[in-house]
Amino acid sequence: MDKNSILDEIFANDPFGLLKVKAASSPARNADEKLVASFMEIIDFYEQHNREPLHSGDMKERMLCSRLNGIRENDLKVEMLRIYDTFMLLNSRPKAYNSIEDIFNDDTFGLLENDEADSLFDLKHVTPYDKDRAATDFFAQRKACKDFYNYESLFKNVHNDLKSNKRKRVKFHENQIQEGAFFVMNGMLVYVKTLIDITVDKFGKRDGRTHLIFENGTESNMLFRSLGKGLFQNGEGVTFNNETINEGFLGNITNEDLLTGHIYVLKSKSIKPEIKEISNLYKIGFSSTSVEERVKNASKEPTYLMADVHIVTSFKCYNMNPQKLELLLHNVFGKVCLNVDIFDLEGNRHTPREWFVAPLNVIEDAIKLIISGEIVNYKYDELKVEMTPQ
Repeated sequence: MDKNSILDEIFANDPFGLLKVKAASSPARNADEKLVASFMEIIDFYEQHNREPLHSGDMKERMLCSRLNGIRENDLKVEMLRIYDTFMLLNSRPKAYNSIEDIFNDDTFGLLENDEADSLFDLKHVTPYDKDRAATDFFAQRKACKDFYNYESLFKNVHNDLKSNKRKRVKFHENQIQEGAFFVMNGMLVYVKTLIDITVDKFGKRDGRTHLIFENGTESNMLFRSLGKGLFQNGEGVTFNNETINEGFLGNITNEDLLTGHIYVLKSKSIKPEIKEISNLYKIGFSSTSVEERVKNASKEPTYLMADVHIVTSFKCYNMNPQKLELLLHNVFGKVCLNVDIFDLEGNRHTPREWFVAPLNVIEDAIKLIISGEIVNYKYDELKVEMTPQ
């Protein structure tokens, strides 16, 4: 008998299934994950009932109440869970006890009846919290926003826009994080007031600090990556109000908002047949000055096809990078970019790359999709002549 035949006979004669290999089960959650999961049950209760759990007649609510009090009394757990504390539950004082009877009456699970019993929430094999890591890890401290009265109307307007479908809640993408944007994180509206010292690593990932305003009247200096992680886990983007796009990409403009430039759409007045006969030919560009000032010498510049232009429409850009928006638009319409050689007054040849053959309404739709962050789910279909889901 050869070796293979012998092995086949061995495996075939296995009446007790000893040689059958079971698939490895998924690893059990560690203590940190269990702690977070237990705290998220408390958050879910608050979102459902708009209050923290109490020592009531309901067994599950009493359990959550005891769990919350236990977490509050452990500084390490409080710090570890701060990022998930959407409703500031960990800042609340634990229940006050006026007598020994109060303590024993609140012992829902009879934990005090056994002196050797371990705490339900004691973490084993966990590295103690290192204060020196606070500079790199996120334990951002939320505090009361002293000038929240300046932002209350913003949150109210966003809620009204969502109810009237002027804004929508959309799948989160990190490119949506910009100054002036709104998000929903753990059921609460968040306003990105400023981005601080944002850097980009060799992998193209952004990081730095943010200044966030929460609709519950608190603010935070959360790390950029921590904000992104929190939104990926339990958050959504909020689109801008489409009715205010022509007034500025961000609605509710105040004196604190910074006008960073203009995105414009132009149509050529060229009389050259190779230009004049092209339908739906538009230039999409950016200007840090007024559009009128930017195009006043169009007839002498190759980028404008050495001809005067008509300003079809323009959009003010507040608190954002218009150059990046312009680049996104060029990527969307890259397949329908005009390919023509233009010669300047000195006879030098140029190939402008900002003219595209696409209907005006489609260009405006693309701008709105980029603003809302939904552009990642769409592409321009030149056959259907519309933006289509991809």
